[in-house]
Amino acid sequence: MAETRKERARHWRYEELPGVDLLRARYIRKSFVRHTHEHFVIAAIADGVEVFHHGSGDQYAGAGALALVNPDTPHTGRAGVPEGWQYGAVYPSPDVVAAIAAETTTLRGTPGFVTPVLDDPYTVRLVHQVLRATDEGNALAADTLLRVAVTRLLRLNGGTLPRREVRTAGARTAARARAVLEERMAAPPTLEQLAADLGTSPFALLRAFRDTYGMPPHTWLTDARVRRARLLLDAGTAPSEAAVTVGFTDQPHLNRHFSRIVGVPPGAYQRERKNVQDARGDRSVASGVWQWNGQQSTNTRTYGPVPETARPPRAEGSRTAPWYGTPSASGSPSDSPGSPSA
Repeated sequence: MAETRKERARHWRYEELPGVDLLRARYIRKSFVRHTHEHFVIAAIADGVEVFHHGSGDQYAGAGALALVNPDTPHTGRAGVPEGWQYGAVYPSPDVVAAIAAETTTLRGTPGFVTPVLDDPYTVRLVHQVLRATDEGNALAADTLLRVAVTRLLRLNGGTLPRREVRTAGARTAARARAVLEERMAAPPTLEQLAADLGTSPFALLRAFRDTYGMPPHTWLTDARVRRARLLLDAGTAPSEAAVTVGFTDQPHLNRHFSRIVGVPPGAYQRERKNVQDARGDRSVASGVWQWNGQQSTNTRTYGPVPETARPPRAEGSRTAPWYGTPSASGSPSDSPGSPSA
């Protein structure tokens, strides 16, 4: 039973699902700082409760619900109950979601999610089945189930995202400040220097930036550094080199911020990317690669029913949720992938 109390996470890609990141995790003490994603977040809660600040307040997603975040939307994340939360997530790119929306919905413009939490156990199961299909190397199932899940979410909770138009003087100043920070990421100016260069005051710039991007410049810069570090790690750059390149003082500095935004350390993140590269020539890569408190553990799973005694404790009254590695029950979403609106 103590084993289920450990934090663990795996963040990876599957070659046959281009433009999609994948995550499977159990967190107890983990706290995600305010950050954004370039991709959509579709997080299917299996156990516990996640609390995340989104918009003007905290949102609560429990077992059987999905936490949904549109690209470039600031949000946080933490446990809502002492036992933490367990979930699986897919992160499809805007291009992937737009292509699915164009084919299967009547949405026009830029598609997105209307509300950040949706109680829908059916789609929760779909998301976990996508992850299991990638573990098993079943590309057809993974692709099919992902499309069904995204279609269903857009039909239940989809809308057209408003265009972000820079109209006010403050928004234009914030956009210019962001461009400077992107260009000078490794050696950024102080707030006072940046404001002076843009012909405004520090507090006016701070207010304008927060109103436009949902976070102050220094928080945005940390988020942007982690994004760029991910690109460098994807390309094979060593974490220590990536840290300095994006402006962190050293690798431990990168490790701290990377883990608080991505959910795993940069070394673990990069190893999973390397596994994708290796899998192109060797499809026998073990599927059960987890990060237990930052340490890698590789286990090849035998899929089958999991005894109730092996499952983590469940809060009284909570919904029965999928457990990683269990097969689909008869009549589950994988039996009828052509019925996203069922």
